[in-house]
Amino acid sequence: MSRSWTPSSWRDKPIKQEVKYSDRKAVDKALVKLQTLPPLVTPAEIQKLKKSLRDVALGNAFLLQGGDCAELFSYCESDAIDAKMKLLLQMSLVLIWGANKPVVRIARMAGQYAKPRSSPTEKVNGQEIPSFRGDILNGYPQEERDIDPGRLVEAYFHSASTINYVRSQLASGFADLHNPLDWGLGHVKDKGIQAKYQSIVTSITESLRFMRTVGADTAGQIHTVDLFTSHEGLVLEYEERLTRRMRHPSNRLPSEATMNGHIADDNDHGWYNTSAHFLWIGDRTRQIEGGHVEFFRGLENPIGIKVGPSMKADELVELLDVVNPSKEIGKVTLITRYGEKKIESMLGSHIEAVKQSGHVVVWQCDPMHGNTVTTPDGIKTRHFTSILSEVSSALRIHQQHGSFLGGVHLELTGEAVTECTGGSEGLVEEDLNLNYTTYCDPRLNEKQALELAFLVAGHYRNESL
Repeated sequence: MSRSWTPSSWRDKPIKQEVKYSDRKAVDKALVKLQTLPPLVTPAEIQKLKKSLRDVALGNAFLLQGGDCAELFSYCESDAIDAKMKLLLQMSLVLIWGANKPVVRIARMAGQYAKPRSSPTEKVNGQEIPSFRGDILNGYPQEERDIDPGRLVEAYFHSASTINYVRSQLASGFADLHNPLDWGLGHVKDKGIQAKYQSIVTSITESLRFMRTVGADTAGQIHTVDLFTSHEGLVLEYEERLTRRMRHPSNRLPSEATMNGHIADDNDHGWYNTSAHFLWIGDRTRQIEGGHVEFFRGLENPIGIKVGPSMKADELVELLDVVNPSKEIGKVTLITRYGEKKIESMLGSHIEAVKQSGHVVVWQCDPMHGNTVTTPDGIKTRHFTSILSEVSSALRIHQQHGSFLGGVHLELTGEAVTECTGGSEGLVEEDLNLNYTTYCDPRLNEKQALELAFLVAGHYRNESL
């Protein structure tokens, strides 16, 4: 692979999930507009996340990443954003209690508008139409399935509005740990989950009261939290225009101050993708000689790579060498998504191959994508027992190989949806139609997501006893 890199060098590589526009002039107009718009996130924020993920890679923190499968423009409204923020904060509170370590929070939000599809077309009511590929490209209604380049700019402004609202909420005390009871449990009615959560909240409240009494509550860090944004970097024309050569911030780690010579021509600047703090490469677009890997290898941002059952161990190491040749600790998050039936035969060999390579990565379990099934009625769903099984297997297998699971990657919503079966709520296939609202893959609802957090926290809690 050529060592020269620019934000557009991916254009010389073969690319999967290619977007074909019918009006090239409209595309160019949209891209010119994107080029002139301000960054959505800053280099200082990106470097702060890199430091946090370094801690995760070294076992000193835990990574919680979650949000919608396919984020819609219509989700850019206060109630929907608050619900997701509240759920991630609740889950992180439970995980902090269980693992007794800081939790890094990354939302699949403010940009998760593109979705890879197995086929460019699908049949609806007997008619073949373009597949829905996410709001950044086309709309879900049948009459909006043509690719629309104007949506590229719309995606930017919806991302900007979402990020600005998140920042304002956090700055206004939304996540102030002095008032954890304000987080509430919303529609969660399960008495067991409520009791567990309230006991954690009570314990934290008493600790904070003690700190305030003895005058130790002065750092200000408990008044807010960091919530970083992420999405799959699928539409490279969009990502290219939001990748800017910018001066490195003062919070950059000294050990990482020397840029790779093929990335920048001096030590003061680097290429930052400012569309999100964290981006990942999907399992369908991780070809070593492909356009997506070429684009990702030049970014300062921390990045993720989805690792599915078709990934060979030597291929994984080669991929890490390409995107992280300096072996920066925590730069890459490996998001494993094998499925409950394949994780036993896959994860161990991948762990050993990465250990022998010298790369120190964040290991994150995505128990959602490998466990999608279709009911006899044609409804996509996921069983909570399968999701839990893959997470439990990941925890055990990492322990067996002298490694550790650094985080989880979940598709979830703060709404009372009925898209995944199982859990203490006891949802069955007949319940799916009660409130099935996803436009792509099924998500955990608030109760199921909290229950999973308690089960993971319980593992760490028991391990430390």
